[in-house]
Order: sequence, then structure tokens, then C-alpha cells
Amino acid sequence: MSNINYDYIEDYLRSLLHEEDSLLCELESYAMENHVPIIHPEVKQLLSVIIKSKKIESILEIGTAIGYSSIAFCKAMNKGKVTTIEINEEMKNLATKNIKRAGYENNIDIILGDANEVIKSITGKYDCIFLDGAKGHYVHLLEDCLNLLNPGGLLISDNVLFRGMIASKELVKRRKITIVKRMRKYLDVISEHPQLETSIVPIGDGLAISYYKVVR
Repeated sequence: MSNINYDYIEDYLRSLLHEEDSLLCELESYAMENHVPIIHPEVKQLLSVIIKSKKIESILEIGTAIGYSSIAFCKAMNKGKVTTIEINEEMKNLATKNIKRAGYENNIDIILGDANEVIKSITGKYDCIFLDGAKGHYVHLLEDCLNLLNPGGLLISDNVLFRGMIASKELVKRRKITIVKRMRKYLDVISEHPQLETSIVPIGDGLAISYYKVVR
């Protein structure tokens, strides 16, 4: 559990979800058994609703892992286009296999490398950018992300409450102090940024949804 909500609330929310995609179910089990971080089921459901309601057609994702969220995004978009960045070659190779199994190999491009460097070479614009990589680097990636985001698009950042540590000093572990400080700074920046309107949603491990305002 994430320390964001009471366990019984998370359990109840997840009991209402009925994932019918056998591959996504398999990947959820794999992630749990192998301690691979993927988006929480209730977060996936919220993002699917947002993608469909906003008619999002292109997504840049920072942090591929096993390809679970990329596949879920394509499913919600009815294919669409996902560009996703992964620093770990083993994870990238596993994600490539899973994406091919899902039939989205023509819709998802995986770039191997450090997002801090790779993002500077990406061109084009996206309807949505999903930050789910190294938590301590969100604040460093922000301006590059905004440069790639369409006006009226969404910047969605996962794990922003980081097991509750962001909101409570009593939960902070010494080895996580740097990440916590950087994440707090990131939340301050996106909450005060003149071109962003941000809502922080306490589900999963904390989700920040930022609307990129059109400059007139």
C-alpha cells in the first residue's frame, strides 16, 4: 500500500475495477511478483478516463518499465501514438516484447537513455506528457516537458506524494531526504507556475494533473 489512503479505501476502489485485458492482468501480476513499479490500477483507470474525455492522441512518457502504462494508454486512445523513454536496457527489451504482444509496436516508440538528455533531442508536440521516471528529476525535466506540450495539453506526474513522505515529515526516511526535498520543490513550482493549473489527487502514490494554459 502507498500510505496515501487507508488500506481499506484502496482495497475497495480496486474491487470496483474489472480489468478485462488479459495481457494487462498478466503484467500487473508480473510487476507485483518482481517488484517492478507500475501505475496503480485506480490511477490507470483515471488516466484512461482522462485520455478518452480529452481525446488525447499523442503521449510522451518518461519511464517505460515493462510497458504496462504505454499499452494502457494506447488502449485508451484506441491506438494513438506514445513515445516513451527508459534508462534500463533490460526493462526496455522486456517492454518491447510486451508491446509487440499487445499489437502496438507501430504505435509505441521506446527510446533507450537518460530522460534528462534524451528529452532535449525530441521534436514535435504532445497532447499529454506523463512523468513516471526518477522522482528526484521531475523538477529538472519540467521546462523541457512544457516545451514539448501542446497548449491546452496535460502534464501528469505520478508518485508525487511519495508514500506520504511529501506531506508528513514523520514518514520521511533519511535516505529519501533528497528526493523528498526535490519533489516538494517540484510541487511548489507546478502549483505556482503561471502557465499551469494544477490539481493534486491523493490516489495511488499521489497524482498531479497540470493543465497547460493557452497563452493569449
